[in-house]
Amino acid sequence: MKTALTIAGSDSCGGAGIQADIKTMTMNGVYAMSAVTALTAQNTTGVTGIMEVSPEFLAMQLDAVFADIRPDAVKTGMVSSGKLIRTIAAKLKEYKAENIVVDPVMVATSGARLIAEEAVETLKSELLQLAAVVTPNIPEAEILADIKITSQDDMVKAAKVIGEKYGCAVLCKGGHSLNDANDLLWNNGNCTWFNGKRIDNPNTHGTGCTLSSAIASNLAKGFTLEKAVERAKDYISGALAAMLDLGNGSGPMAHAFALTGEFAEEAE
Repeated sequence: MKTALTIAGSDSCGGAGIQADIKTMTMNGVYAMSAVTALTAQNTTGVTGIMEVSPEFLAMQLDAVFADIRPDAVKTGMVSSGKLIRTIAAKLKEYKAENIVVDPVMVATSGARLIAEEAVETLKSELLQLAAVVTPNIPEAEILADIKITSQDDMVKAAKVIGEKYGCAVLCKGGHSLNDANDLLWNNGNCTWFNGKRIDNPNTHGTGCTLSSAIASNLAKGFTLEKAVERAKDYISGALAAMLDLGNGSGPMAHAFALTGEFAEEAE
């Protein structure tokens, strides 16, 4: 069985972060492992607290995983400080990790800032160069490329800037009132649009975590980057279309919408 590692923060209400990643990886057919960068106290209405792990303990988690069950792909999500980003980059280099998907998480769906200002520069200098693909949304792509994005042409420009500067593929995610969830993949100068229909579901907590984890899962299984993105978008569309409605804010998706079998059955 193929394996994937998520390096990210914990979400206590289970819709994003480590919890969403593990659900997504499991549903996409790989064995999921985790290294926790921070504990968060959060729910669908917002984040009320963040408690980072130490760089030393994060390194211990990464050593434990790589020394025993080597991941076929790695996804990074919320990493709130520069010292933790440097720890991750050093360990990924040490173990020559492959199929690295970097989700440059900066702001939660609820609007809470999840990364320190100094950590953004460390993310740029230490982690992006290791990525097979980086998956920014519009606000994140604006920060990484230092370009204002107001059109699909701007998405292309921003992806090109990021990709050429850091030597990685870039999936610039649409939405944010710019288009109908159409995403742009820039890969070695080639641009591919992945068109998606906007699903009328206000519960979008964890969509970025879920998409990047699904991409990592499919890369672990040997799919090309283009096919991995296509399959990931199909999965997230299904999870949104299931119309799960939990919580008082922007709720989670139905990650297990395609789960079948006797152990998934409900009581009659």
